[in-house]
Formats: sequence, C-alpha cells, structure tokens
Amino acid sequence: MDLHMKAIVEQDTEVFPDLDLATLTIDEASTMIHCGSVTPTQLTVAILRRIAAHDQHLNAYITVSGEDALAHARVLDAEQKAGTLRGPLHGIPIALKDNIDTAGVPTTAASNVYRDRIPREDAEVTRRLKAAGAIIVGKLNLHEFAAGGTGHVSAFGATHNPWALDHVTGGSSSGSGGAVAGRLCFGALGTDTGGSIRIPSSWCGLVGFKPTYGLVSIRGVVPLIYSLDHCGPMTRTVRDAAIMLNELAGYDPLDAASVDHPEEDYVHALEQSTNVFRLGVPDEFYVDLDPEVESAMQVATEVLGTLTVGVTSCGPLPVCGDFMYFLAETHCFHERFVRDVPELYQSDTRQFLSSFPPPSAMDYIRARNSLTELRRTIDGAFTEFDLVILPTERIFPFTIDEAIAASARAAQTGGLAPQQMITIANTYQFNMYGLPALSMTCGFSANGLPIGMTIAGPRFSEGKILALAAAYERATNWHQRRPPLF
Repeated sequence: MDLHMKAIVEQDTEVFPDLDLATLTIDEASTMIHCGSVTPTQLTVAILRRIAAHDQHLNAYITVSGEDALAHARVLDAEQKAGTLRGPLHGIPIALKDNIDTAGVPTTAASNVYRDRIPREDAEVTRRLKAAGAIIVGKLNLHEFAAGGTGHVSAFGATHNPWALDHVTGGSSSGSGGAVAGRLCFGALGTDTGGSIRIPSSWCGLVGFKPTYGLVSIRGVVPLIYSLDHCGPMTRTVRDAAIMLNELAGYDPLDAASVDHPEEDYVHALEQSTNVFRLGVPDEFYVDLDPEVESAMQVATEVLGTLTVGVTSCGPLPVCGDFMYFLAETHCFHERFVRDVPELYQSDTRQFLSSFPPPSAMDYIRARNSLTELRRTIDGAFTEFDLVILPTERIFPFTIDEAIAASARAAQTGGLAPQQMITIANTYQFNMYGLPALSMTCGFSANGLPIGMTIAGPRFSEGKILALAAAYERATNWHQRRPPLF
C-alpha cells in the first residue's frame, strides 16, 4: 500500500473507528444508511482499511480505487443528507471481477495481454450498479481471461482462500470469492461460463447466483465463450443476492444476448411460500462425491424436504452436448493475441488454448443449433418438479501448491490439469441449459472448509430459487460462520 492510500484509510480515525462495519451484510448496511446511523464514507473507509490490512494475505484485488471510491462516497453522503437515497445499494461498497469494464480504470482480465488496457466505457452492469448508488471500490483477481476453475493462474498471482490461506478459492471469479468471504467488500460481481460464480462461492462459503442467460447484460464483459457467459452477484446472504439482482437484471438493447423479460422484484420474491415446491434430485450429479460432501447433502436434503412438498429422485436432466465445440468463440477472441503476443499469456492459459484446437465451422454451427434447441425445450424437463438440488462441487478445494504441481504435470503431457475439469463437473451443464443456478453453503468439512449446494430451476425461475434458498438459510446457520482470518 502506497503512502497516499495509507493516509486515506487512516484519516479521521476518531470519526471512523469501527472496522466491524466491514462485516455487515448489504441489507444491514443499507438499513443503517437509510436510517442515517452510518454514511457511505464510513462504510467505504471501513472497507478500504480492511483491504489495506488483509489483502496482502488474500491477493483478491488487482486494482483498489480508493480515491475514486471516497470521492463518490462524499457525493452519496450529500444525497443521503438531502434525503434523496437511490435505493438499497446507495452507498454500498461493491467490487467487480477484473474482466468487467470500468471507464478510466484498468480492466486486465488478470493477464499481461491486457495489463495496460483502460476502457472508455463502463460495462452495462457497472453502469447499473453506479446508477443504483453502489460505490465501486476496486477490481478483483481472476483466473486469467476466466479460462479455469481454480483461480491460481493470474498475472497478478493466486488468490488465497480465506478459510484456508494455502488453498485455492476456485475460479474463475477467484478474487470475488476471496474478497466477499474476507469482508473486503459487501458484495461482488462474478462471471460464469462453466461455473465461475458457483465454484468459488461453494469453496468460499458464499451465495453465488448465475441467472438465466440473457437476464443480466454481458456487454462490456471480456468474453470467454459468449454463448455461455453469464454475469451475477456473489454475496454473503441470499437477501443480499436478491438486492443486487434487482439492480442488475434488465434488458440491454445493445447486448445481442439480452432478453426483454418483464421486471421482477427479487427481494419481494423471497417472501413467497415454499411449501408447494416440488424438488428433484438428478442422480447424475451425485457420483464420485467426497464422503463429507455426500453427508452434508443428505442432511440438507432432509431440511429442504421439511420446507417443501418433498424431494424425489428425478433421473437425468437432458444431455447438453459437447461444451468444447463452443471454444471456437474463445479462439476467435484470442486469435490476434495468440498470433502477436503469445508470450504475454500465463503458460497455463497458452496450454488451455492449444489443448482444444478450433472445431470446424460446420461442427460449431451444428453445436450452436443444438444449443438453441436445448434452451428452447429445457423447461420441459421440469414438469414433475419445480426445482432441482445438487452438490455444487463434488470435492474440496486443492492447495495452491497442488494446483501448481498439477499444471506443471499437465504441461509435460500436453493436456489440461484434471483439476480444471473436475471443478466444472456439476456446473457447466447449467451454462449450456442457460438456466438460473444458485450456490449456497450447506455445511463444512471436519477441517472447516465450506460445502456448497446448488438450487436450480427452469428459465426465469429466479424468484423461486431465491425463496427456497432464503427459507433454507433461515432454517440453518451456515451463513453465519466467518473464516478464521489471520
């Protein structure tokens, strides 16, 4: 931390004495803002102090926008004083995964390829958060170009898991997972192509919500696979996720993927009764589970059974085709960089790009047509049940050293580290389906690592998913645990 930033976070220590402000939920902080017991500047200083104290251990941030955040906070202070609050996110410090464009602030995608890239315009999701009064405190680390599920591959170094600092957070939204779990922001945005919101949410003990494809704009997000990319919130509670989704969802006419869906109030949806919901358990997601994951899911299923009509085995969901055909879109985006500056990629990312040669145009077109048909018919799989539940991750996170060693072995054999494929075993399908899927904590291992459970449903069933997740959260206390920080 440079001396100028040190002065910013240490200013007015008698006025801003309470570091515990950083541990509030979005909902709690918003309530305090609205009743006037705290200001946006106080919340921002609390977060900046915590970043200064702890990010040296987590490495969650690539860029901290301290001065800009404080300047924005002072504007929002004045609006608060005048009684012109913008909404629940007024004055709430939020951080963004560093593949989401921010005008005038670097967006690197955690790569030396983009180290000096400064966008001229905000991504649509950035614009929406700012308009809602959120304070953007910085940009978060990620697996380079979002091309991996562990989070240890970055030009800025690996992100460390707050629950066990020698472990990965999961990826690709690694910094988002580490920062939210570590209380270095109140909430964050992640992106999800094969599980990149839900994997780190599972391994960091968070709520991570990938909405229906097209519900939240991806314009201004550095793409991995445009046909499968999603953007969504990562928070510490279900209600916080609903608050953020209310501001993020909406039609963007400049985004070809955007869907003009009627506006919904996802916070209000939390209050609906779940006792009429029918839950399905797709058997194919319950193979090769770590015994502690399997045990946690059994207990969670019993709890969910008491909150709904019941839980039944529902057999397999539709086969979703070959994920790898869509890497044609990845190759298309990276072609000029691979040709002109291949040395600027991390070795793992170069290996990833070379491990899957571009498919033929005909194969890609066939796969794209099949994807369109799948997404138009997928809701038909939910006739006998309303939502499905499954473990988000079949295993626990690796240590960073294990992930690095596996990458080295894979480089020698010319393939991908098996860890990268294992992480998406229960997640990528919902990107192919384009369905909403939420990961939340349903237990902990004996050595204190979080276990994630996914609740998913048909297109635009976000309200039902949030309602069930909120009911489960009220019935348990997993979300109240905090990582044993430093």
